[in-house]
Amino acid sequence: MTDARFTDASEGPLALRAESPEDLAVIAALVQDAVLPITEISWEARARRLAFLVNRFRWEDRTQAEAEGRVFERVQSLLVISDVTGIASTGIDRADRDAVISILDLGWEPGADGAGRLIVTLAGDGAIAASAECLSVDLRDVTRPYRAVSGQAPHHPE
Repeated sequence: MTDARFTDASEGPLALRAESPEDLAVIAALVQDAVLPITEISWEARARRLAFLVNRFRWEDRTQAEAEGRVFERVQSLLVISDVTGIASTGIDRADRDAVISILDLGWEPGADGAGRLIVTLAGDGAIAASAECLSVDLRDVTRPYRAVSGQAPHHPE
């Protein structure tokens, strides 16, 4: 079996930008349950950029995949937070180079004059906070979709 292609889903790769809390909610929904090795987090202080190379579940394709009886897909995507002035984390061991983390949500805590903190909430009570001059988040798919290893859609028991 070969990897899925963007054309299989009749969609192109995503390229989205969030500059408001409403925009961020869309990106947050798309990266929910994205997984990544901790080594795929890049903090570039001089460029004021925090980037994550994530393996995100293709939520936008879930309904069509179910209707067609085909496998669920993931895709590698870049999640980039710009204009970052500082970062902090809790609940993760940054020295554990084998750690794999999962994103549950993104949230914006506004501050003065458009500044604020973008909170990346992780599974297992971890979080990464990026202080930023403004809300500027990009999500861009960088590979073709591939079959989700588990073959299942992520779910959260109530």
